[in-house]
Amino acid sequence: MKLARSQISYKQTHLIILAPVSLDKKALTVLIENYGLLERYIQKEPLFLSSYEPVPVDKNAPAIVHSMADAAEKAGVGPMASVAGAFSDLVGNFFLEKGAEEVIVENGGDIFMKITQPRKIGVHAGPSKFSERFGFEVLPEDTPLGVCTSSDSVGPSISLGKGDAVTVFASTAALADAAATAIGNVVVGHDALAKGLAKAKSIDGVRGVAIVKGAELGVWGRVPSLIKTANPK
Repeated sequence: MKLARSQISYKQTHLIILAPVSLDKKALTVLIENYGLLERYIQKEPLFLSSYEPVPVDKNAPAIVHSMADAAEKAGVGPMASVAGAFSDLVGNFFLEKGAEEVIVENGGDIFMKITQPRKIGVHAGPSKFSERFGFEVLPEDTPLGVCTSSDSVGPSISLGKGDAVTVFASTAALADAAATAIGNVVVGHDALAKGLAKAKSIDGVRGVAIVKGAELGVWGRVPSLIKTANPK
């Protein structure tokens, strides 16, 4: 199935969408509405924005808030660690509800996937020798799927660890986002990879993880097949 590429943006959220149908205007409306719901909730509950630990939320809170809070609770991090993935989930599921059989939504490295044929994902790992030398081939039967890569050496994300790339595969992009932060935070010091893999095993809903730290690569769980990239460094 041929997928058309489009982009929608609102404030700090910039989504790349691959889908067989064009729903950009409607998807943008959904994004803006939910962004507003999240902002208004944060105004009322500022701890939701600032906490580095899970925060309980009101049962009447918006769905986007619950999505973030649930992911953060499972991973043991602050709710905002899941925000990019949560918006990928939101727009991806919107396309599916409107009849799209296949959709990929990427938000700064946080990906929602529902596919009908194998698709490839590359991994950028900063200065590591593994950077852009390998990726994954995701199969349709493994989707819907959330994929997120967190890094200490790439991008603006806050990480307490020293991993060049922590790529998480999870039941949702929100959970993959939160889990990548949690796992990345422990990839430090002696036995860094072992600590990261152990953390991944402890998070309910995480299917698998690949961790790159310098010249080391560690993999655990049900991850897609590893592949060499077409244009290695």
